[in-house]
Amino acid sequence: MRHGIGYRKLNKTGEHRKALFKNMLNSLIKYEQIITTLPKAKELKPQIDKVITIGKKNILSNKKRLFSKLQDKKSVSKVFDELSKRYNSRNGGYSRVLKAGFRRGDDAPMAVIELVDRNPEAKKVDKPKKVEKKEKEKQTDQKKVASK
Repeated sequence: MRHGIGYRKLNKTGEHRKALFKNMLNSLIKYEQIITTLPKAKELKPQIDKVITIGKKNILSNKKRLFSKLQDKKSVSKVFDELSKRYNSRNGGYSRVLKAGFRRGDDAPMAVIELVDRNPEAKKVDKPKKVEKKEKEKQTDQKKVASK
């Protein structure tokens, strides 16, 4: 019988799996869309749905629960400030898993996990703007000319 087998072990120890999903949850909250393997995405979906459900009730004990799970103040504040308001009228189903072919190196099935009604600008959080990069190059060129 299959009693007590409720999740995928993913060939990792318990602590490694816990850290993996904590990092994946933080990334998914930050960027609202990530690409990973299909089994990891399927295991992450119920976890992100539970995190958003906890965030819908804005009380101190829920903030402490989320912080103990995510270990990141920015992620916790985004869940309570943005995501809980976005999904206020929705009863579950905050994320979706889309199959995305197979990885080239080891032929592992890949998937995209994303939040429903996601903000397309969230993917560009850490990427520097090209305009700023060009301005910095111009400033360095001007300093070189001025020093000559």
